[in-house]
Amino acid sequence: MKSLRLTLAAAAATLLLAGCSSMPSVQRIAPDQVTDVSGYWNDTDANLTAQEMIGQMLGDPWLGNFETSSSGKQPLVIVSQIANLSSEHISTSTFIDDIQRELINSGKVQFVAASEQRGAVRSERKDQDLNASAGTRSAMGQEAGADFMMQGTINTIIDAAGNTSVKYYQVDLRLINMKNNVIVWVGQKKIKKVVQNSGTRF
Repeated sequence: MKSLRLTLAAAAATLLLAGCSSMPSVQRIAPDQVTDVSGYWNDTDANLTAQEMIGQMLGDPWLGNFETSSSGKQPLVIVSQIANLSSEHISTSTFIDDIQRELINSGKVQFVAASEQRGAVRSERKDQDLNASAGTRSAMGQEAGADFMMQGTINTIIDAAGNTSVKYYQVDLRLINMKNNVIVWVGQKKIKKVVQNSGTRF
């Protein structure tokens, strides 16, 4: 009987240790620390691409030309769509947020809210029109129209042999004049990653 109890206790201890060993190991790191685990598009790619491309955009002639023709007015920009044409799931909404942050923080461009954001604001404005006092309500029909619309695409090309994969990303952005549909700026960012000994099928 004593032998049976010892055997059961040993088995329980073994199961407990096995359960503990399967617990995940978690390490907190800085949000801006570069991490490339799988080789997929990640937050670092989005942040660096937004910074570099918006830096290019704000340094090109279209901005000075617009300021000259509009007596120093800051251009109003809206992002229409950045289409994910790649072979993987990419959250384009977070990439658009990165672009918006870079544009606004530059102090050179104003950013117009996207259509889904405008819908919520219009609903609140309509509610104010009915319920807020005349001195505090925001009047209808005072929205700022965009001068330029940004569109873009994200594409990937994958080359794999054995346990080595090469992932090539290409991000293309273009800025379109809303009055005449003229493309005033085109930017491109390329990223290439070599993933060694990856068990992931791209």
